[in-house]
Formats: sequence, structure tokens, C-alpha cells
Amino acid sequence: TESFPQIEARCRAQADRLGASLDFRQSNHEGELIDWVQAARKDTDGLLINGAGLTYTSIALLDALLAYEKPIIEVHMSNIYKREPFRHHSFISKAATGIVAGLGPLGYELAITAMVQLIEKVRQA
Repeated sequence: TESFPQIEARCRAQADRLGASLDFRQSNHEGELIDWVQAARKDTDGLLINGAGLTYTSIALLDALLAYEKPIIEVHMSNIYKREPFRHHSFISKAATGIVAGLGPLGYELAITAMVQLIEKVRQA
């Protein structure tokens, strides 16, 4: 029931609490998402992605994510395993370090928390 701007505000607040910077984007265009993932390879320390319908269909998005050599967390607001059977297979999962699903907008905040910890672990290694 939360709007996209409300979810973005929650995410920004969580990133601020954790001292992390956040580049929050949304697009319904596969090519734009792929371009963003490719650009993120040089500009970011980690990537959270909700591929929406492309989760189940986009090999091109998977290829871009596989080339991203930093932590990736796949996020879904719904529990994809309680939904239609075609949603039980995610191409994105093959590239993901971890998955958060079924927790609504809270899942994004938890994913941000996990990402900060993953990045810290990489920096300490």
C-alpha cells in the first residue's frame, strides 16, 4: 500500500542511519536497467535489485549482473514462492549474493542493512 516515493524515503532513511550512500532508481525498461548495472560496475560497492517481471524472463539482465563482481541482493516485496509457479524461478538469483523476499517494503531496509555489512566484510578482507 506504500507509494514508490514512500518506499524510496524509507530506503534513504535506512541508508542515512547506516552511514551509506544510496542511488535509488526505477525503470520499466530492460535496456535502461542493464545500462545502469553496467555503469554500477565502476561506481558502486554493492547493488540491490528488484527485477519485477524481468526477474523471470531477462537473460540479458542476468548477464549484466553476472559481470558485476560485487555483492548483489535480490529483493522482492512479495514471497515469490507463494505465487504462481513461473515466479519460482528467478534468473537474477544466479547472480545474487542473497535474496530478501516476502517482507514488503521492510525487505528493502533489511537488504540495505545486509548490503552495508557485506561491503564492510569485503573491505576488511
